[in-house]
Amino acid sequence: MNITLSVDEKTVARARRRAEAMGRSLNQVIREYLQKLAGADDPERSIEEFRRLSGTGDSRGWRFNRDEIHERS
Repeated sequence: MNITLSVDEKTVARARRRAEAMGRSLNQVIREYLQKLAGADDPERSIEEFRRLSGTGDSRGWRFNRDEIHERS
């Protein structure tokens, strides 16, 4: 479906530059936003994003301790 939007030229120009910096077209960025807004996220893309983000942290040896988190003794 095609959608017509009213947006000033400067906003569109800035949005295009940001989309290009992300390696996407403005159309792709808007489509992805609408899909997320509607709750129709693509499971394959969600898995891909999860894999991309997994393992990027560094706990530096810290381990989760529920009692410390909730200040229990």
